[in-house]
Amino acid sequence: MTEPLIRIEGIAKRYTGRGGAAATVFEDIHFGIDPGEFVCLIGHSGCGKTTILNILAGLEPATAGYVFVGGREIGGPSLDRAVIFQSHALMPWLTVMGNIAFAVTSRWPGWSKARVRDHCQEYIDLVNLTGAEKKRPSELSGGMKQRVGIARALAIRPSMLLMDEPFSALDALTRGMLQEEVLRICAETRQTVFMITHDVDEAILLGDKIILMTNGPHAKIAEIVVNTLPRNRNRHDLHRHPHYYRIRNHLIEFLVDRSRAFSEESAAGGYESRNPPLTRPGLDEGLSGVSGIPAARPPKPMVVVAK
Repeated sequence: MTEPLIRIEGIAKRYTGRGGAAATVFEDIHFGIDPGEFVCLIGHSGCGKTTILNILAGLEPATAGYVFVGGREIGGPSLDRAVIFQSHALMPWLTVMGNIAFAVTSRWPGWSKARVRDHCQEYIDLVNLTGAEKKRPSELSGGMKQRVGIARALAIRPSMLLMDEPFSALDALTRGMLQEEVLRICAETRQTVFMITHDVDEAILLGDKIILMTNGPHAKIAEIVVNTLPRNRNRHDLHRHPHYYRIRNHLIEFLVDRSRAFSEESAAGGYESRNPPLTRPGLDEGLSGVSGIPAARPPKPMVVVAK
């Protein structure tokens, strides 16, 4: 069995609140991400999604637990883990080429200017920004700025791409176009991706697996849903697949009803999140558990199919 590229073991995040009391955002988080896998994380605001991403990026320490990348525990930020934020985070005084080149020279400081330029051009072309190399961020649309951010992140050839709702501030048409661009790029590069999103349809379109978190505080992972739609999916035909509405309804039901029920059961001491159940909404219903993966005690039967 392939060793996960990313392995999360029992991480938690706690803050000291008023009067010295500890406030727990999430706890006992366990999951892994395989090489080339696209994993989405969904949960209500306040469950600590961005904090988990920051811990993976090495930008913030966990209060408890461990994060391993390639079998080694992380100790801080690394160019092997590139982050794409909600805002484009571009340097306004640099051109498109300059913003990407800044990252590339940080990764490979010994490269010549010509090699840096050629390398940057490859990724500018990859995100379909050919011809915009000399433009500054003020001359770009919101979608173009995010394309620059994607090119900059990919140009350093990270082992892991971390995306924090990168399309949430864009209009629906631009967001859809960029989603398909990300699908195409990840198919071409086999990039490993961990992405936070509030958009159920975005998660179904992009994700190979979708991690569902309970409500905070004391948030945990309730389920890891396997996307049973084929990987060559696209926005136009997504809803025509026979698994689509089962998966979508499963996710929406969780966000509307079951996330709260999981949290209440957890608060009562009746739910353990270690080794969260792997669910496969799709072909058959009523099967409980997947071979080799212990099932938790959810408040309602889960939709699962065996391979």
